[in-house]
Amino acid sequence: MIELPSERPLDLDRADPEREIRVRAEAFRNWGRWGDDDRLGTLNFIDDAARARAASLVRTGEVVSLAQSFDTDGPQRGWRRRTNPVHTMTDTGVEAQYIGQGFPHGFGGADDVISMPLQCSTQWDGLGHIFDHGMAWNGRPAGEVVTSEGDLVTGIEHAAASVVGRGVLLDVGRHLRPDTGELEDGYAITAGDLDATIEAQGARSAVGRGDVLLIRTGQYARTRRNGWGEYAGGAAPGLSLTTAGWLHRREIAAVATDTWGFEVRPNEFDAAAFQPLHQVVIPNMGLTIGEMWNLDELAVRCAHVGRFEFLLSAPPLPITGAVGSPINPIAVL
Repeated sequence: MIELPSERPLDLDRADPEREIRVRAEAFRNWGRWGDDDRLGTLNFIDDAARARAASLVRTGEVVSLAQSFDTDGPQRGWRRRTNPVHTMTDTGVEAQYIGQGFPHGFGGADDVISMPLQCSTQWDGLGHIFDHGMAWNGRPAGEVVTSEGDLVTGIEHAAASVVGRGVLLDVGRHLRPDTGELEDGYAITAGDLDATIEAQGARSAVGRGDVLLIRTGQYARTRRNGWGEYAGGAAPGLSLTTAGWLHRREIAAVATDTWGFEVRPNEFDAAAFQPLHQVVIPNMGLTIGEMWNLDELAVRCAHVGRFEFLLSAPPLPITGAVGSPINPIAVL
């Protein structure tokens, strides 16, 4: 029997990220859980019954978009060739009004194109996005899964009809920092913090099988007030590596935050480390991760009605072979 690793950040060996990642990968690995041919990972937890229950949560019909903007005024600064979206008009009203567009009887129109990385704003990380020692989700060799042709096995298109279900917002920023609602950069959210937020928000904030968990840190609100700064790749509040067991135990379908990188940055080690929680939960647990979600308006509405659960629709675009997708998540209260 595998000994479960500690959920206390103070117990992490800050000099040995390799070991701390390995013990969690082995303890919380879901390889084979849904068969050798699985393409969805923990999204399998959302079944038809879960969606029906989620639909019953709609009370007022109020709709809240959880997306950041997709425009040139975005957070990206070129890291790994990630740029902000470039939107270009290919036909405009100017041509229609003054030049003509070659259509009969006065018909005119506008068209446009957009060029952007798939993970430049509000998005899902697909299961082919992160590898662990050359292995992709479900124990497949990474080089056989993702090639120059794209993700040949777990492309994001397979999840196009999966991410509709019960959403739960945990406003950790507001719970831990009631004066500002914003966690400071570098704050590592613990399993205890998540449990305490659930207790403070009430029993209807309990998180379980098939839920999509949304965690608000407040960092996005800070960037909207002070400017993007180092939002893309810089220091940020986020989940501690030690929450991997909590996420696994709860059997959530997916998780998203209002930060660029989901987990705490800088990461929790003195030795070189990069996104260790990603390395555990995506290729080993099969957990779909969302980043750069705008959770501020939703937090206000949930606090106003005293309810932090809702119907959530957040399907990725069915981009064949993609390892991530931009999205416009919708919460229906």
